[in-house]
Amino acid sequence: MWLAIVEFAVDNKTYSATKMSLFIANYSRELRMETDIIRKEKVTEFAERIKKVKEKVETALKKA
Repeated sequence: MWLAIVEFAVDNKTYSATKMSLFIANYSRELRMETDIIRKEKVTEFAERIKKVKEKVETALKKA
């Protein structure tokens, strides 16, 4: 049980190099808890969001 809590904390932490959490960098969305409402999104919107996050991560890592 405690391992899941640690994983949540690590995935949700904002890192100074990227200015975002590992979860956002990997999945291009905020980490949600079970109680959050799942939002439906078009595939094209999802792909565009992933592309933007990837570009932000690359830019941040070049600056770091």
